[in-house]
Amino acid sequence: MVFFLQTSNWMLQTLLKKYPIFCPVPRLQQLPAIFGCFIFTTPYQSAKAVDPKAIRKGTVMLRSKDEDMKKSRTGRDNFSPRPFNLFAAGASKRRGEVLHDTPDDTEHPAISRKQRLCSPEKPLSAEEWEKLKGAFGSPNQFEVYMLNQMISDNTPIDVAKSLLAAVASRDGDIPYRLLVIYLALCVSQEQTEEIYDVHDIMKARFKTLETSAYTLLIKGLSSSQRWRDALSLLEEVKKVIGPSKGHYGDCIRGALINQEINLACELFHEMLAKDLMPNLGTMQVFFDTGKSVKNDQLKTELIHILSYLRDNQVYPGEALMQSIKQWFESIPGENWKGNLTTLKNSGQCPSCNEYLESINLSPEEYSILKEKIIKDVIQGTDTFIKTTPQELEEFKVFVHKRPPFDIVIDGLNVAGICRKSNPSQTLLDVVEHLAQRNLRLLVLGRKHMLSRSHRWHRDNLAAMQKKADFFFTENVSEDDPFLLYATLHSGSHCRFVTRDLLRDHKACLSDALTRRLFFKWQRGHQIVLSSYKPRKKITFEPVLRYDTIVQTSDNTWHIPYDDNILERSSYEVPTKWLCLQKNPKVDARSQT
Repeated sequence: MVFFLQTSNWMLQTLLKKYPIFCPVPRLQQLPAIFGCFIFTTPYQSAKAVDPKAIRKGTVMLRSKDEDMKKSRTGRDNFSPRPFNLFAAGASKRRGEVLHDTPDDTEHPAISRKQRLCSPEKPLSAEEWEKLKGAFGSPNQFEVYMLNQMISDNTPIDVAKSLLAAVASRDGDIPYRLLVIYLALCVSQEQTEEIYDVHDIMKARFKTLETSAYTLLIKGLSSSQRWRDALSLLEEVKKVIGPSKGHYGDCIRGALINQEINLACELFHEMLAKDLMPNLGTMQVFFDTGKSVKNDQLKTELIHILSYLRDNQVYPGEALMQSIKQWFESIPGENWKGNLTTLKNSGQCPSCNEYLESINLSPEEYSILKEKIIKDVIQGTDTFIKTTPQELEEFKVFVHKRPPFDIVIDGLNVAGICRKSNPSQTLLDVVEHLAQRNLRLLVLGRKHMLSRSHRWHRDNLAAMQKKADFFFTENVSEDDPFLLYATLHSGSHCRFVTRDLLRDHKACLSDALTRRLFFKWQRGHQIVLSSYKPRKKITFEPVLRYDTIVQTSDNTWHIPYDDNILERSSYEVPTKWLCLQKNPKVDARSQT
C-alpha cells in the first residue's frame, strides 16, 4: 500500500529519523516546503516518484495493489466472469489468471549461494575431494550436498564413484544415507550394474530398509534382467509398511516387459483390492503391451481397465489415450478407427453421430444421493455449527407445505455478481428473467436483507416476493444445506442457481460412489450466470446434457481425456474426446 502525504521539510526530517521505513522521494527533497512529500511502501511495492502537482493539499491518497487489480477487472458496468462452462477443464486456471498477480513465496535453501558448488566433470582423487570439502562452508553436509548436486547436474557416474571411494578410504565404510542418494543417481541414469551392486550391498549390510530405498530398488530392478528381485522386495514391503501404487506399478511393468501376463494381472487386481488407484503410466504399459502381444486374457484385462476408468471417473492423459487408440486399431479383424473430437452441448458426437449417456441420474441413483445428502450434509454435525436444528426443521415444514420448485436461488450469491449494480436490483433482474418462463422459484436469503438499507430496496424485495417464494435464514446460518435440501426434495427436474462449487459439502459425503453421484448431479443441475447487464441482459451457462465418463456401445467407445495444454482442477471435466468406431463396411468386405 502506498501513502502520498504532503508535508513540510522539518516534519519530513522528523519522520525519517523516527520511522526509517519512510523513504523520501528522489528529487523532491530539494523542492520548497509546500511540495515536500514522502512515500511509505509495503513489501509488495517499491518506492516511486510522484508528480507533486497530482497531490491535493491536505489529502491522503491510498491505493493498494489489490485495488488496482479490482479496478482493472471491474471497471465496467457489465458482468461477464466466464464465457466458458463452470466445470470445463481449464476454467479455474483462466479465472486464476485474472486474479493472479502476487509473487510466489521463495524457499531459502539451507546452503547459501556462496557455498554452492557445481559437481566436477571428471573423477577426483581422495586428496582432491578433501581439498574441495575444505573450501565448502558446511563440511558435515559436503558429501550429501555433492551427491544431490550430481543428480541435478546428471553428472557421470564415475565422478560419484570416486567420491564414495574417497569416503570409504577415509572412514572405512559408506554411510547408509550416502548409499541411498547414490542409488537415486544410478536409477535416474539407468545404471543397471551399479543398481545391482548397491542392492547386494544393502541386502548384506541391513536387515530392513526404509521406504525410499525400497522404492528406488524396486524401480531400478523392475526394468532389468533381475526384475524378479523387485518382486521379492515388494513382499518385504508388504510386511513393513504396505506397498504404494508406485511399487505395484513398477513390478507390473517388469512383468509385462517379460510377458508374464498372468502375474501382471494378479498384481493389478491385488493393487485395486487395496484401494490403490493405479498410475496412468501403469495402465499405459498394459495397452502398449497389448499392441504387440495378442492374448485373450490381456484383451479382457484391457477392457476391464476401461471399465475401471468409467466406474471411478478417471480420465486418461494424452499419452494413455494414444496408447488406447493404437491398441484398438491394432486388434486383428475388428477394424477400429479412432478420431479425436469435441462434443456438442447436445451430447451428439460429431465423429460418429451417436448421442452420449445423459447427465441425469437414474431413479435409484437419485434416491441414494438424496438419502446420503440428508444424512451426511444436511443432518451432519458441520451444519449445526452455524444453523440450529430448529431452524432447519422450520425450513423443512416450509418446503413440504409448497408444491415442488423448479429452481432454487442462492439469493446473496446471485445478488453479489456485479459490483456496479445494486444487489437487490441484480437479484430482481434474475428473478424476473426466470419468472418469465413460468417456473416455480424459491429464493434463499438472510434476515438482514429485510432491513431498510441502500443495498436492499424494499420496493425490489416486494416485487420479487410476488414472483417467487422467499425463505430468510438467520444472518449467521449456512445457506447451502437449505439450498441442497430444497432442490433434492423438489425432484430431479429442479435446478439451483449459485456460483458456489459446493466442494466442502461434497467432501462431507462418506464414500467415493456418493461423491461421484453428487458431482454428476451437480453438473446437470447447477445454473451459473455467464453474463449480466443490469436491467438489460442475462445469460446463463448451458448445462451439459451428457455425462463425461468412458462410454461404450456395440460398435463405439467414447473416452474423455486430458490434453497436454489445459490444466484441469479436480472439480472439472475434460472437453476432449477419443471416439473409437468399428467400420462395418470394412467388416462386410473382409467376410466376402
